[in-house]
Amino acid sequence: MSLIQFFLIVFAVFAITRTFIQFKKGKLTLAMLFLWILFWVIVGVVVLLPNTTNTLARFVGVGRGVDVIMYVAIIALFYLVFRLFVMIEDTEREITRLVRTLAVKEMDQKDDCHCEEESPTTRQSS
Repeated sequence: MSLIQFFLIVFAVFAITRTFIQFKKGKLTLAMLFLWILFWVIVGVVVLLPNTTNTLARFVGVGRGVDVIMYVAIIALFYLVFRLFVMIEDTEREITRLVRTLAVKEMDQKDDCHCEEESPTTRQSS
């Protein structure tokens, strides 16, 4: 085992433990827990058995295993960027909706305060 393989395996184990911790804190769903564990196990297998990528490359018709990894990584990263973009847009819309709701409530409260000050019952009791 080379030094880089050792460090990558240690990192994969570290990532799996961090994934479990995030799941226990309630920050990950069970589906996401399994997805991330599967990902890090695949990373571990590829690190320990690098020829598996060459087999996959031949299966899909790509020249080298490294090329397959790069293609999959780029596609996955673009998908994650897309998902983050959608989440950010949803969050911005929700913030806008909440700010509008709060502004309307605040204006209604100010109108209620002004109406009470100007009402005839307030003038008679003075």
